[in-house]
Amino acid sequence: MPKGFVRWYQESTPASKLDKQVDFLRKHGIHLTHPALGTTLVLDIEGNDIPVERSELDRLLAIRIASINVNWWLSANVNLVDEYSFSPLGFDIQTIWLDGLDAQETRLTETALQEIALAPLAATRSLVIDRHGISDPEQWDSITMYDGEEVPAVPDIMITQPEIAEKIRRAAPELTSRELGSGMSLLTCQGSARG
Repeated sequence: MPKGFVRWYQESTPASKLDKQVDFLRKHGIHLTHPALGTTLVLDIEGNDIPVERSELDRLLAIRIASINVNWWLSANVNLVDEYSFSPLGFDIQTIWLDGLDAQETRLTETALQEIALAPLAATRSLVIDRHGISDPEQWDSITMYDGEEVPAVPDIMITQPEIAEKIRRAAPELTSRELGSGMSLLTCQGSARG
C-alpha cells in the first residue's frame, strides 16, 4: 500500500541542523522528545523504539554514515517517522512519512515543513510533498540531485530551485508555479482530486 511522504533535500553543512529543526518544529507542535516519556526515540532495524540521548543522536547525524529513523511527536500517540539519509554528492535527505495522520495532522506537518524549508539557513534544494505515495521518494533523487530530466509523478506540492521547477513544469504543465521571495519556486497541483 502506498504511503504519503514529504522528501526534503538540503545541501550538507558542517554544522548540525538538528537544534534548529527541533526549535522550529516545536513552535508548530511537533516535538523530538516523546511528550510522556521525556526521551528521544529512534527506530531500530525491526521498527522498535530505542531511547537515545539527544547528544548521541546529534553526533550520529553529524557523521553521516548511515540512515537513521527518528520519531517526531505530535502527541503521545501520534508520531512522524523521519528517515535521515545522506548523499555523497553533498546532500542531506529527510523522508517524513505521513501515514497514520488525519487530515489536520497532515496539514500541520506539511505547513511546518514548508516553512522550515524556506528558512534562510535551511539550504533547501527541494521539498516534495506526495500525500498519497503516488511516487517513491527515491524517484525524486535524479531530478533533484543528479540534474536528471524525468519527473516521476505530479507532486501535490513542491518547493524547489527555479531550474528544477522549470524541468518539472515542462513535464507537468498542469502545475501552478509561483516564485517565492527566497529565490525558490512553489509548484502546486491545483484542482487535484488527490488533495
